[in-house]
Amino acid sequence: MKMEITVAEVMDIINGIHEEQQNLFEMIRENVQETVGQYLSILMDNELSHFLGRDRYVRCHENTNHRNGSYHRKFTLKGIGKIDLKVPRDRNGLFSSEVIPRSKQYEDVLREDLSVMFLAGISTRTLSMMSERLIGRRLSAGEISNVSKELTAAVEAWRERDLSTEPIKYLYIDGTNFSMRIDGSVEKVPVLAVIGVTTAGYRTVLGLQAGDKESATNWRELFKDLKRRGLDVGTIVLGIMDGLPALERVFKEEFPKAKTQRCQVHVARNVLAKVPQKLKKQIGDEVRSMFYVSSKAKALEFFEQFKVTWEQEIQSAVKCLENSLESCLTYLQFPEDEWLCLRTTNVIERVNKEFKRRTKPMEILAGERSCYMLLAFVCLKMEVHWRSKPIGKVPENLPSLKKLAEINLMDS
Repeated sequence: MKMEITVAEVMDIINGIHEEQQNLFEMIRENVQETVGQYLSILMDNELSHFLGRDRYVRCHENTNHRNGSYHRKFTLKGIGKIDLKVPRDRNGLFSSEVIPRSKQYEDVLREDLSVMFLAGISTRTLSMMSERLIGRRLSAGEISNVSKELTAAVEAWRERDLSTEPIKYLYIDGTNFSMRIDGSVEKVPVLAVIGVTTAGYRTVLGLQAGDKESATNWRELFKDLKRRGLDVGTIVLGIMDGLPALERVFKEEFPKAKTQRCQVHVARNVLAKVPQKLKKQIGDEVRSMFYVSSKAKALEFFEQFKVTWEQEIQSAVKCLENSLESCLTYLQFPEDEWLCLRTTNVIERVNKEFKRRTKPMEILAGERSCYMLLAFVCLKMEVHWRSKPIGKVPENLPSLKKLAEINLMDS
């Protein structure tokens, strides 16, 4: 018997599918899940046959172990969702499937996807709410945290990597605070960071370590750790920092051949904090004139004029600037095309800002390990960007960039 179908009937079917499109896709998805579940169940049944050394219903008097039915379990596959499985058992309880290991609830690629989403900025709580729609199975925040912990070894390997192959000439040094849960309570924990600049001008994060920014001992431990990992002290010629006395002193002791550059933005803020509101703009302009000069002699000449003019009225501000001016002008001893990047700690401040942006959704970090994991991910992302942007290279088609940096110096 020949079956024929008209064009009108075909159109009716297509229109019906269009109206019930979501139901159609759901039906297809369920059929795929059922088929995949049956396929994997058959595969595990054959695996048990191989384990026992005989097919179903074949008796072997030498071997007393036999099939013992099966049990149902769930497993989640990427792109398919949750599937039902029939896992075969043997009477002696010796069989363990390699196809779907007993301890696994979902395939490894989903663990990797969840880890990447977590590192990219989605909190464990949000991922838990999204997981059922994303992978077909709801995961608890605890499960997602456990998945992310598997990255710990990779993060520690990165933090402990060998530095002997990286010729570093400049170090940007700073620290920032994070809220961490420590021993049942929430504490503000500083994390010290060091960014190196290679002789080719490329930036790389050399070290991350929890520790008090005001502590000379903590800074010394961090510097010694960098040297232990192979950092060549002889190639370091400059350290750029915000002017903490303990940090500057320890840096000079650990890197005796290197000079220090104090961040001009931090110094300007300290000076202007001691100036009455009505004088801030005028003083700011004069400080800028000292910082943006072509020679140290010219800067010192401007300062002497500044001192004569203002010492009586704002003595504390003049003294503050006088104490820091020498350290603010060290950059003049280095290549002119790098001056813009060497005046301030903006390079590392930008990283700290990205640290804060990434950790903001979490509010409270679950200890140092979680903190290092997130920060390492941020660092690696930024290093990819840095590879195309060596320091000191201002594009010729952006002549306003330098002027903009000068304006931002006092506005920061």
